[in-house]
Amino acid sequence: MIRKLTLTALTALAMTAGAALAAEEGGHAGGHIEDVAFSFEGPFGKFDEHQLQRGLQVYTEVCSACHGLKFVPIRTIGDEGGPNMPEEQVIAYAKFWQIYDPALQDTREATPNDKFPPSALENAPDLSLMAKARAGFHGPYGTGLSQMFNGIGGPEYIVSILTGYTGETKEEAGTVFYGNTAFPGGWIAMSPPLAGDDVTFADGHSTDLHHEAEDVAAFLMWAAEPKLMARKHVGFVAVGLLVLLSVLLFLTNKRIWAAVKGKKTA
Repeated sequence: MIRKLTLTALTALAMTAGAALAAEEGGHAGGHIEDVAFSFEGPFGKFDEHQLQRGLQVYTEVCSACHGLKFVPIRTIGDEGGPNMPEEQVIAYAKFWQIYDPALQDTREATPNDKFPPSALENAPDLSLMAKARAGFHGPYGTGLSQMFNGIGGPEYIVSILTGYTGETKEEAGTVFYGNTAFPGGWIAMSPPLAGDDVTFADGHSTDLHHEAEDVAAFLMWAAEPKLMARKHVGFVAVGLLVLLSVLLFLTNKRIWAAVKGKKTA
């Protein structure tokens, strides 16, 4: 009995075959990820709230047409360490969204306590955790050296995907694929979402393709880990306490064993 392959199965086979072929030919099997010097990277890095606000604008005006942020409460865009928008702006921004309310069995205006709407398209992935779900850098297996110095590279992966379109297209099994140097296999089913000059920033910042991509990638990193700055602070405090404890243990050990070693005690 011959089974008919569904369009989804055919598409998956085509993408798998393309990735395998690229790997054999030394193509972009793993994708080319460009390193970006984000302000929040490193142990002393911090989110740039102006960049996060620009990224929020890019997401709202462009990306939200397909992708959602269903795990991110709208009120958090007013948090310190994040976009840090004034309360009245957060309230006004929430009204931009229409969400489905099961109690009303209808849609209504969102409030700051609601979460961003889910993805508008069934096959469009939610972006809430995308910056942590993708790894742009892979160091020697088991060492983590690359991740230590470069980070996981999720935001860089997003930037590289958004700026990596080659302009080439092909059709397989009824699906159009777009050439992309960052996507594994070299072809992606998502059409180029950004072209440059897609938005107008109030602060006059450049709206070329690369800057738009960096801004929205930074915003998605914040969405995936909004407490990044607090986690770094706790880490510094913990390391400081461990260093202090180590010094005290060392001095205590010297004092206890001084008599045994024939040294005078203070």
